[in-house]
Amino acid sequence: MTQVADHSSFCDAWLAAWTGNKPGELLRYYTTDAFYIDPANAAGLRGHEQMAPYFSKLLSRNPDWRWEAVEVFPTDKGFTLKWRATIPFRDQELTFYGLDIVEMAGDKISRNEVYFDRMPWMDMMKQ
Repeated sequence: MTQVADHSSFCDAWLAAWTGNKPGELLRYYTTDAFYIDPANAAGLRGHEQMAPYFSKLLSRNPDWRWEAVEVFPTDKGFTLKWRATIPFRDQELTFYGLDIVEMAGDKISRNEVYFDRMPWMDMMKQ
């Protein structure tokens, strides 16, 4: 199996863990001291102790969203992922794209930087 195939398989499983409100399952993909940053956490979160409450709140509010890999670009430390997210809300569904920079330590994520324009999502939530 090639490195790209390995990353693609990992991404499929990891992204599936973002759906269904199972923060404990999602945390298994991260080292205990992982660094996580996204548009809502500009300073970032360090380790399971900080990530767990955030993931719990985020997943509980969005149990039915879906994430899928569009393209995976291997890097020296892991991969960059272009993804598509589909977020149901009331009678609507928002689809948008973003990028993750992912560094790996063995078979777990040690650094995850998430980049996307969250304004369409925030606008939808105001309705």
